[in-house]
Amino acid sequence: MKRNAVVSGVGLLLLFSLIGVGHSCVDPESAYRFTGIVCRLTYPAAVVLNEKTTEVIQAAFQHAKYPSIQGEKSMLFMGKLNYGLHNLEIHNLTIGNSEFELRENEGIGITISNVSVVFKGTITYGYGSTLFSVGQSLDFEVESQIDLVINSKLYCGKGRVAADTSDCYLTFHKLQLLLQGDREPNWLKKVFTNFITITVKLVVKGQICKEINKVANILADFIQDTAEQFLSDGSISVDVGITSSPVITSNFIESYHKGLVTYNSTSEIKDSVFKPDQISENRSLYFWLSDDTLDPLMTAAYYDGRFFKNISRTELTDMFQIQLATDRPNLVNKWLFSKEPLLRAWSASVPRFWTTPQGSFVRAVAAVELSSAKQDSPALYFETEVEVCVRASYAEKKVILKATPVHISTSNISSSDVSEMETRLSDYLQEAVEKIGIPKVISYLEAAITALMDQQGLNLFDIINPEVIPYNGYVLVQMDFGFPQHLLVEFLRKTLA
Repeated sequence: MKRNAVVSGVGLLLLFSLIGVGHSCVDPESAYRFTGIVCRLTYPAAVVLNEKTTEVIQAAFQHAKYPSIQGEKSMLFMGKLNYGLHNLEIHNLTIGNSEFELRENEGIGITISNVSVVFKGTITYGYGSTLFSVGQSLDFEVESQIDLVINSKLYCGKGRVAADTSDCYLTFHKLQLLLQGDREPNWLKKVFTNFITITVKLVVKGQICKEINKVANILADFIQDTAEQFLSDGSISVDVGITSSPVITSNFIESYHKGLVTYNSTSEIKDSVFKPDQISENRSLYFWLSDDTLDPLMTAAYYDGRFFKNISRTELTDMFQIQLATDRPNLVNKWLFSKEPLLRAWSASVPRFWTTPQGSFVRAVAAVELSSAKQDSPALYFETEVEVCVRASYAEKKVILKATPVHISTSNISSSDVSEMETRLSDYLQEAVEKIGIPKVISYLEAAITALMDQQGLNLFDIINPEVIPYNGYVLVQMDFGFPQHLLVEFLRKTLA
């Protein structure tokens, strides 16, 4: 299935880049059970990624190092002719149209036509015999019109998926050598034109194809580093190494990643629930995220001490403005109006995470302590076991979490005021957890996750109509998107620096 677009092949390079690093590669069906993250990029996404290929292809041409060319030729009546081409540079580069094709079980084919470029440099030559010799240096330029064809292969080797673009062809529809701008050269310049043009053609072809392969790998490393940084924060990281070579069809490219969480130790995935039919082809980009990745992430966050919050001053008093059906106990009133009241809350157990079609469920035990500056011991301490069902979404560059309580219970209640140790205190705490505590925790999580995503650069992407859909054992994130211009700018800055 071949489709045309007045775009060029950054899609080819970016598609390579979406594939991560891995330590071992097996066939896809065997790899499914070890897979924690899947990325499916459909054809419409490839079109988006191809919108800016002109700039990447230009980088390949301009970044290429064109070596000096030395040669020798025996000529009738002139003896030996020695020549050299030096300081070859790119000028006036323009790129025309392109076609690209996703080839099932093979790779990606791309054809770029009407590449117009002028090469400028200096030519030195000398000729003669033992009786006489002549030497001279001239400026030259080569006007060229080129079509570029790349038949790429994706393979798994040396611990990663690599792009082999060695099947690369340049067709020269025009290659004209001008010495000092002379379009009507004399007989001697014509001699140069005939055989030096062939030499220039071979050098340019070899260097351009070599540079395209090099740029593809540089871009792959750049995007891979970006992906790893995006999934890392502090001591917590996610291994996005691949478990298999990518699958390519005429409609999408799909890559399979480990999704192993590292914090002091590394999690394991041995029986993933992934199956290819769990992802459709209706949107541009899909991320399949297993509970086997998400649950260890939450565990790592717990051990990293991230589920801890102190609340005081205006924020604290505002919280308790919410009206509850149960009257507020006297000890809570005394504490709230004491000097410098403080509420401390933290996770007292490792949270558990699992997903069903109703949403993502979290079960944890939280500890809550009410204290103040005047009291030597806490006014109140209690623990609450909470289970909530959470539905996530992303809109206006913010994470939105909607939580529905499933189960709430309180235990281990202790107070400095023994008179308040009665049933209505337990009833009040349970209602307060539901109507004050859970919404407050959710608001903190929304802000914290949004800030973390912004820190990792998610807000720089043009994400269109994202959806987060829960299933049994996994979450599917699907979206359309605009071209990630900021990544291209950063890549070109680093590549051409």
